[in-house]
Order: sequence, then structure tokens, then C-alpha cells
Amino acid sequence: MLRKSLSSSRLARVGVFGLLTVTTAVIVTTDAAEARRYRHHAHHRVQRDASESSSSRFASIIVDGNSGAVLQSTSPDGLRHPASLTKIMTLYLLFERLESGKMKLDTEMPVSQHAADQDPTKLNLRPGQTIRVEDAIKGLVTRSANDAAVVIAEAIGGDEDDFAQMMTRKARALGMSRTVYRNASGLPNDEQVTTARDQATLGRAIQDRFPRYYRYFSTASFNFRGQSIRNHNHLLGSVEGIDGIKTGYTRASGFNLVSSLHRGNRFLVGVVLGGRSGGSRDAIMRNLLAENLEKGASTRTVAAISERNGSEANTDVADASETPARPAPQVQAAAAPETPAARPASRLSALAAATAAMPPAQPKSEAKPAEAKIEPAPLTNGVIASQPLSIIPGSSEPMKPVRVKTVQVKAGPVKVASAAPAQAAPPVTSTIPPRADLAETSGAVVARADLVNKPGIINKPEAPRAEAARTELPAQPPGFGTGNGILGVLPATTAAAPAPAAKLASVDPAPQSIQMSTTKPVVTHSGWIVQVGALESESEAQQRIEAARSSARGLLSRADPFTEVVAKDNRKLYRARFAGLERDQAEAVCRTLKRADISCITVRN
Repeated sequence: MLRKSLSSSRLARVGVFGLLTVTTAVIVTTDAAEARRYRHHAHHRVQRDASESSSSRFASIIVDGNSGAVLQSTSPDGLRHPASLTKIMTLYLLFERLESGKMKLDTEMPVSQHAADQDPTKLNLRPGQTIRVEDAIKGLVTRSANDAAVVIAEAIGGDEDDFAQMMTRKARALGMSRTVYRNASGLPNDEQVTTARDQATLGRAIQDRFPRYYRYFSTASFNFRGQSIRNHNHLLGSVEGIDGIKTGYTRASGFNLVSSLHRGNRFLVGVVLGGRSGGSRDAIMRNLLAENLEKGASTRTVAAISERNGSEANTDVADASETPARPAPQVQAAAAPETPAARPASRLSALAAATAAMPPAQPKSEAKPAEAKIEPAPLTNGVIASQPLSIIPGSSEPMKPVRVKTVQVKAGPVKVASAAPAQAAPPVTSTIPPRADLAETSGAVVARADLVNKPGIINKPEAPRAEAARTELPAQPPGFGTGNGILGVLPATTAAAPAPAAKLASVDPAPQSIQMSTTKPVVTHSGWIVQVGALESESEAQQRIEAARSSARGLLSRADPFTEVVAKDNRKLYRARFAGLERDQAEAVCRTLKRADISCITVRN
């Protein structure tokens, strides 16, 4: 019996040991298979990315918007076709008109036959119709509508060719030295070229210059004449911090993308040109931003991109009607033997060299009326306040003297009312014809005589009340005015015609007290408002604002957060709100926040 029990326990131990051995072998084999599978997929992913970046059309760059440093680049100065990235410059010139007040968001722009004939994608506009400026903007940033781009070009430049020259001049003014525009939409044109570096410059400049209108690039979708149009930029709303800006594709360019990312205090602008597909282009951009985000600076140190003087920019731009000159001999000598794959790049390089060497643009022989063509407005605002004054654009002409009209006073002995013993003023040596009357030009308290006995003579006032009032004024530093806070004020304007003698208007002897308003200015918030809660304290409201911003996936990166005090049921509540949004943006924000279990309502301001 004992022998049987020992044998059974031995068999049990052997069985358990065997089971453990088999289990361990299975786990090790599975882990090895997973590791091989992971290395296999990683190897293929690296090969795919390497083949993508080795394409002759591929170029990329990541720029730190806070420091201006280039964090990563591949062929950043190689000439490529911009495709629909062209519309970023089209919108830059439109935003310029909106900012200067020459156009408004509800301005109706006419649709021409040329605009309606553009190839898709488009809004299917018809000749004779009109489209609002705001709808055209949304049509460009979402559907990348070519017909709307031409409508904008004709509304600003008269015709598309002239507008393309304006675009190229603006590119030179911004420092985009290798970019040439031939149309407003980006439809195929062999002479329309750009670089990844130039597009990064434009992507930074448009949001530095027009922060209010740049928000349109974050439009996820909008309704136009009964149809809902979604944005082609699939990174918008799917990558935290992405707030725009534009996609593009033609067969010659490949798949292009300019992206802007604000996450925390970091700000990156990325450009990918020549992707093999929309999905691979988006994946490359997502990886480049993720790899370089930690390298970015957390504080803004670089100045905003400013525009050069218009006359300097014109010297770099060739007229669209001119034929590009042949490249210089040294360019031909340095060129490698031409291959089928290298022909387009060689032609683009020759075009860029010829463009840079061309003389200033000349007007066409058939000049249009001056009012039919509006020149770009100069850069007068949108520059961050921290940059030095020397780089803010302005006139380069020398300062010219300005005529100043001299105040004319009749000579004669004058006595000034003062708390101190009266002394005669020194005689005035210049004799100038007197003025008819004196206009009031200052809000300061001015002591004038009660009595005027004869022209040019001011007697000391006899009423003791005036002396008592004057002694209440604070004493001035020695050598200023006439003492005891009395200011001598001369009028800044002149009378219509001189009179034989000046007239002095009398005032009450007692000066009026000056009251300074201490009321804080009322802050107005524009656009639609998103409210994310009403809390018991302001600190809780601020915390709710931060939670909403972090959960909104970049949709609130450009919104204006604020708290608002409201009394309800004998309680003081603090509303946590964001302002400055469009209606569709506010609705998109609320949908996203509600998925994150954050209460949200939209309010029309």
C-alpha cells in the first residue's frame, strides 16, 4: 500500500514537471515568433519609409516655430510643384484685403466663365453667380475648390495672370526666393514651382500675420448650398495639436501636405512634398512631428516673418508673359548627365535660376484702369511686439521736413497770475501779427485772468477765492511752468483769418477738479462661444478650461479662453468659456468634448 502511494506521488510530480516544461517551451516559442514578426514588420516599414524618401519627388522639412531652427530636412531646397498648396498664398492675399478693410467676409464676389471652367475639385459654381468671401475661404481650406480660388484671384487682381504675379511678388517679399506662381489654384503648370523650405516659411508667416483668419484652416467641415463638405486634411482632429493647414495633389507633384502643430508650449511647422499616397504622406508627417516635438523650444524667441520692401521684392520677380532666359553656362557645366528621372528636376532648376535673374516685372501694354486692380496692402500689423523695431517693415525713404505753423502772439509787457509776488515777464522781441481767437486744445487746468483791462495785459486776479483754489494744486518741480501747478497752454490750431488783437476767454477763477476713471475696460469676445461648465470658484473654472483644451485635440488651440461671473440662486458661479470660434468650429469642439465626458454648450455671441 505504501509502495503504491509513493509510486502515485512520483508520477504526479513527473506529470507536473512535464507540464511546466511544455508550457515554458510554448511561451518561449511564441515570444520568438512575435519578435520575428515584429522585426519583419519593422524592417518592411523602414524599407517603405526609405523608398518613400528616396523618391525623386520627395522633400520634407520640420521647422521650430518658436526658435526658427530647422529640426529635420530632406531636400528642403529642391524644386517641386506645389499643387493645391498654392491656395495658401491665394488666401494670404485675401486675408490681407480683409485685414485692411478693402473686403469683408460677407462681400459677394462674381463668378466668371473662366472660374466656372476650372477642373475639379470645385464647388460647381456657375457663371453669373456670386459667392461670399467667407464661403470661398471655407471652400479652399476644406474641398480645395479650384473655381473658388479663381473667383478670389479675379476679385483681387482683375484676372488670374495678374494675380499670379502678385502672388510671386508676395513670395519674394516673405523671403520665398525659389517659389514661382502661375495660377491661383495649383492646377498643373510646369513653371509653377516651390520648395519645402519656402512652404514652411509661408506656413509660419500666414499665422503670425493673420491669427484671426488663420483659424479657418481648422475648419473640419461646412455646409454649402445644401451639401456638407469635409476637410481633406485627415490629420486635423486625429493628431493632438494639429490646427491646419493644407493638402495638395497633382500627378506631377505627388501628395503634398503642410501641417502646423501647437502642443503645450511647443510649435512646429512641417512640410512633406511628393508622397506616394495620401496615407503614406500623412504617416510620414505624423512620424516627423512626433520625432521632433521634444527638440522644439518651449518659449518664443524668433521674430515673426516680416515682408521686405515692395520695390526690393519686385527686382526678383519675372513677368509672367516673359520667356525664361537660358541658364548660365556654369549651371550647364555643373549639371550631371541627364537621365529620364533627372530631366524634370533639371528643367525646374533652370527655371528657378532664370527667374532669379529676370528684371523687375513690367506692366502689360494694355493697362487696366487703376481702380480695377488693387495692389497688395503693406505689412503694418500682425508683427509680434517683442521683435526689434529695426526689422519692422516700413518706408526706406529719408525723412522729409514738415511745415509747422507758428503761433503768433502780440508783444508787450505781460503779468501772470501767481501765488508768488508778481513779476513782469521779459519782453518778447519778435513782433508777429496776432490771431483772431484761441481754441481750446487741452484738458489741463489753465489759470486765466478775470479781468482784461487792455489788449495784451493780464492783471493779477483780485478775488481771494481764486488764490485759494490755486494753492490746492500740487507744486511742480522748479523751472516748470509758472509754479504751483499752473500750466501755460498754447493752442495747437490756428484761426481762419488773423485779427488785429487776440481775444482771451475768461473762465471761473476756481479750477475744476479732474477725475480719472478707474473702471476696467469691458472685454468683448467675438465669434461663437463654447461653455464647458459653471463652477463654484474661479480656480475650478480655470482647471475646467485647461481640461477642455487638452481634450479638444487641438481644436481650441486658437480659441480665446476666459471666465465669466454670474449670479444664480443667490450663488456666484464662474463660467468657463472659449470665444473666437466659427459656428462649425464650436459645434466640432462640443462633439469632441462630449466624447471626453466634458459638458459643453455653444452660445452665439
